[in-house]
Amino acid sequence: MAARGLEKTYGADRAREIARASLGYAKLDISVRDAEERAQWAEKLGGTLLPTGTIRLESGQRIRDLPGYNDGKWWVQDAAAALPALLFSQYDGKTIYDLCAAPGGKTMQLAARGANTIAVDKSEGRLRRVYENLERVDLGAAIVTGDATDLADDAPIADAVLLDAPCSATGTIRRHPDILLRSSDALMKSLLPIQQKLLLQADRVLAVGGELIYCTCSMQPDEGEFQIKSFLADHPNYARKPITADELGGWDEAITTEGELRILPTHMADLGGMDGFYCTRLVKQRG
Repeated sequence: MAARGLEKTYGADRAREIARASLGYAKLDISVRDAEERAQWAEKLGGTLLPTGTIRLESGQRIRDLPGYNDGKWWVQDAAAALPALLFSQYDGKTIYDLCAAPGGKTMQLAARGANTIAVDKSEGRLRRVYENLERVDLGAAIVTGDATDLADDAPIADAVLLDAPCSATGTIRRHPDILLRSSDALMKSLLPIQQKLLLQADRVLAVGGELIYCTCSMQPDEGEFQIKSFLADHPNYARKPITADELGGWDEAITTEGELRILPTHMADLGGMDGFYCTRLVKQRG
């Protein structure tokens, strides 16, 4: 990820802050299956309950040895990555796609809230982790092995779609420092048409009145803000539904003027920082 790219997007001072934060150590974040038990598990695990609902622990712990893991009470999931699945208006009994679902954190979140979840991913190996995770936490979902850029003609129409699109992953350098070696403008540009195809497929299976949440773990606007601006220009039947601080436990640091989330590694700095992330919520107003 070229420094000049960050400077162009965020300015020189903010780019330096992002770079420093990206080279730090990430904390261990977990999502609790039953929301009403979050405070209880934060106390049991000696963690900090973030305003967004994630429990944050110190890194370096052996996950399988922690209380509640074998009982399926929680799973590991970055605090930023846990936010998109919390933003739908309705869950119970609703059909919701989780496109590009592996390793399954968002699938479990949706299923835990009562959604009839359809998890789609083209990697059989990665989907095995989804199966294993669902089994451990005693949750169910329909698992579909397939390329989400080309869903079956008879794919069910859904009430909502969550699309965590493949991207350059520049927001996850703290966890995957090898991204510094392989990230490039060429890689990012090769992913843009895939993201566009995924958005088109999400539109195809989304019912009128349904919500589409699009997110990436990238700090590049090309894969986030610009991608959605282009989609909305081509799909005037969609409109943004602004994300509010009330939905995030009062946390408003990352909410933009458009009502989207632009999370940076510098956010929640006093609590250990965040992965870089982008998230927007759209409503399909007509066919």
